[in-house]
Amino acid sequence: MKKREDRPGTKYLHQKTVVITGASSGAGMAAALEFAKYRCTLVLAARRTEALDKVVAQCRDLGATAIAVKTDVTNAGEVHRLAAAAIDYSGNIDVWVNNAGVLAAGDFDSTPLEVHDQVIRTNLMGYLHGAHAVLPYFKQQRYGVLINNISVGGWMPVPYGAAYSASKFGLRGFSEALRGELSKWPGIHICELYPAFLDTPGIQHAGNFTGSVLKPAPPVYDPRKVARAMVRLAQRPRRSTTIGGVATLLRLSHFVTPTLTVAITAKVMEAYFRQAAPVSSTTGNLFYSDDAQTLVDGGWKEEFKPSRKTVAAAVLAGALATGLLIWRQTRKDSAVAQKI
Repeated sequence: MKKREDRPGTKYLHQKTVVITGASSGAGMAAALEFAKYRCTLVLAARRTEALDKVVAQCRDLGATAIAVKTDVTNAGEVHRLAAAAIDYSGNIDVWVNNAGVLAAGDFDSTPLEVHDQVIRTNLMGYLHGAHAVLPYFKQQRYGVLINNISVGGWMPVPYGAAYSASKFGLRGFSEALRGELSKWPGIHICELYPAFLDTPGIQHAGNFTGSVLKPAPPVYDPRKVARAMVRLAQRPRRSTTIGGVATLLRLSHFVTPTLTVAITAKVMEAYFRQAAPVSSTTGNLFYSDDAQTLVDGGWKEEFKPSRKTVAAAVLAGALATGLLIWRQTRKDSAVAQKI
């Protein structure tokens, strides 16, 4: 049995085995490169073999041991084979990062049902498949860290992305239920990540049935922040981590005024669709991806550099939301006091 200081959940990550899904680009690729700096043993999974091989080569250049395992997370058998490959390669799994995800946007009833199904199969069932594959090994070892990269969409619903919202809200419930179920296994940790909008190539490859070119909502955050957060969770597991001030503001806003927040979000999106450049409908990378390009960044940061006015507006919105929350709580406390 490993000494305590050598297990995940401590600062020591050297030679620890880390499995990452969706590792061929974006936050998954950033995570692979970040863990590689600690010379971990990396088992990287995605649908694109050529792109994965490029990431593996970069990780090895950083001193890590790494292999690529072509995996479609919608296929439970392939995910179980991924876990078995990691065990065969290194003898154990210390950290499993559920990260692979897709996006589709459009009116719910105008978007093909098979598109909604694929979003759920990837974003929700893919994470369930990962947990189902790795937990028997974690229980056998009596330790392990499972990281679910959920996004702020787990707290804030996205109009015109109903299946995406369903998958992310489902992931939050899944993580919490699983954590309760595993409470008798103190060495096994279930960690959730809630990043704001990231500067990754994901939205360029999204399913799009809006009739308009899609862009992420500014400001966008560097996916390397998510990667560093994953490493911190592997070192010091914690239940939930929110990344980016915007994610915190959106979560607070929806908690305080959910109906108004969602209504405003829908209006903002509709205004954008009306002025955005037109584009034909596409399923993007939902069902297959043959693009060998592998990038961490999506190239949005320069386009969305926030102005001073934008930053000031965000700060004001946060202050107003906080003030409203305090005011509502004060009224509740006053009403309770009057009844007493």
